[in-house]
Amino acid sequence: MRIFFLIALILLGPAHGSAAAAETYELLFHSAALKGLEAEKAGNGDPQGSLVYDKVVSGVDSGERSGRFAVGLKVQAGDNVSMTLYQGSQSRGLGNYPRSVGNPLIMYFLESVLSDLAAQSGGSPFYMRNRIKEALLRDAQIEPVTLRYNDREIAAREVTIRLFEHDKAREKMGRVADLSLAVTVSEDVPGWYFSLVATIPSAADSSGAGYSHAITLRASGSNASGEDQP
Repeated sequence: MRIFFLIALILLGPAHGSAAAAETYELLFHSAALKGLEAEKAGNGDPQGSLVYDKVVSGVDSGERSGRFAVGLKVQAGDNVSMTLYQGSQSRGLGNYPRSVGNPLIMYFLESVLSDLAAQSGGSPFYMRNRIKEALLRDAQIEPVTLRYNDREIAAREVTIRLFEHDKAREKMGRVADLSLAVTVSEDVPGWYFSLVATIPSAADSSGAGYSHAITLRASGSNASGEDQP
């Protein structure tokens, strides 16, 4: 997973963006996203240091990409964060990251979506990464929303970015041009991110299926249930 580009993007920040772009950047790459999570002690599966997210992907030709998954995040000693992808009885490490960059889930989400689209359309992931950088220097759609988490109502904000809305090559990109990213965040949610969703609507004539890549936080304190679990 090539997320080093995105880590560099986080560290650089929106140096030449507007005030609105700076707000978008801070909401998406919140450096204090893991505040309140403590490193797990050896031999103690402390839930205060771990998070579990459900991941559901549809509309991708490759069977390895589509399906239901779980993503486990653990804060390790030494201010490192590890992530693991689970599907059924199989698991795969997604790497270790410095806690200083915030919650690495956002980087994993973006790179996964770009990889899906590159495999689906044959487009260049490098071109798409550059569009992410440009999109962060523009104003995004930010709306206050209310979500339900752990049986209570929580105030949150939803950040929506349409990567290719102003792209010069939009007409040549087919339905990928309509890709939208919606990230819902809240200080009252552990790990900052409640959901990260990428969507491409289905064709108007129903000749092609839409695309969806959604990652959603599971309720804290509840053991992961179902076949995809840490």
